Amino acid sequence: MSYEVKDINLAPSGEHKIDWVRKNCPLLRSLEADFQKELPFKGIKIALSIHLEAKTAYLCKVLAAGGAEMYITGSNPLSTQDDVAAALAKDGLNVYAWYNCTEEEYFSCIEKVLINHCNIIIDDGGDLVNMLHTKLTDELQYVIGGCEETTTGIIRLCAMAKADKLRFPMVMVNNADCKHLFDNRYGTGQSVWDGINRTTNLIVAGKNVVVAGYGWCGKGVSMRAKGLGAKVYVTEVDPIKAIEAVMDGFTVLPMEEAAKIGDFFVTVTGCAGVITEEHFKVMKDGAILCNAGHFDVEIDMAGLRKMALSSIDQRHNITGYEVTPGKFVYVLGEGRLVNLACGDGHPAEIMDMSFAIQALSAKYLVEHGKDLTEKLIVVPKEVDLQVAERKLKFLNIKIDRLTKEQEEYLNSSEV
Repeated sequence: MSYEVKDINLAPSGEHKIDWVRKNCPLLRSLEADFQKELPFKGIKIALSIHLEAKTAYLCKVLAAGGAEMYITGSNPLSTQDDVAAALAKDGLNVYAWYNCTEEEYFSCIEKVLINHCNIIIDDGGDLVNMLHTKLTDELQYVIGGCEETTTGIIRLCAMAKADKLRFPMVMVNNADCKHLFDNRYGTGQSVWDGINRTTNLIVAGKNVVVAGYGWCGKGVSMRAKGLGAKVYVTEVDPIKAIEAVMDGFTVLPMEEAAKIGDFFVTVTGCAGVITEEHFKVMKDGAILCNAGHFDVEIDMAGLRKMALSSIDQRHNITGYEVTPGKFVYVLGEGRLVNLACGDGHPAEIMDMSFAIQALSAKYLVEHGKDLTEKLIVVPKEVDLQVAERKLKFLNIKIDRLTKEQEEYLNSSEV
């Protein structure tokens, strides 16, 4: 057991947070019970890098219940909750993470996780996979495969696979229907506004909200902003998604125009340089900017700091930058993931589905990973359906089933 801390004050509430998650995650509870009987991860070492808060902690405990030896770190310097990390360490899991670590410390923690000859890699954003392929190549021989949690990580994996650099199979958990249709849309939609509201203590109703990107995450953020009474503007580079936004009732326009009218800005693109110096200059005094993409590159923070005449820590997780004399724009959570840097992340019931996909995908890799020849693995349909069926059961919802005649009709080539 190892837990590294640096100048932190541990509140004795981590265990209670994890228990609250457990009570609200029936899917993971059922898998925990199954895993305790089956021990599918006996003799397996799992390296995990996901935002280290209570829901991730419970996933770690579920995998450990299945026999896994866990090596855990966070996937963002501002999303680790120290009391939760300490609770995991107290239970005998290997944890290397603390809140507000430096970039050097962050990558040091990742390295300390990966040097343990891990067999399964569970990644969120691709930092584990990247280090294995660049700095710790000797560890590749021990890896069976891995799972990627988020869109940004999938983008990085696709680039590696295209360049023929990916050395082991990775299950694209983010692309599973029971992940992106719920986690990305409803989870991000709610948790982003949880983070914004608790941090700013300002009203959303009657404000202009600019959402950059109309993928599943952008759809969720826009939907919730509308529900809070805002007028929503969407910026896009994809013409199809732009039409979707229009038909969903939102105004679509370029960022150079949106920058002039927005009160709140939320970036959800997975790309860099979405809001830059040219946009900061024309924003309203008091405009509030935040990012819900994985990396802190969507808002050009380096450019903003360089151009700012002054800066002020206005509230916890709110920094004001004076972009022209007397005019300030405010950035939440240093431009990092606002729902985790400024909040507790997605609701437990949503992560119950996402992490069930993670756990079952890891089990699939243990059972089949050595036989896989493809490097980018789609979540098996039976895993998606198993999660959906269990979720419906816990929601006490019944659905229709195809009759034999209906199945024959759908499978028939006759018109």
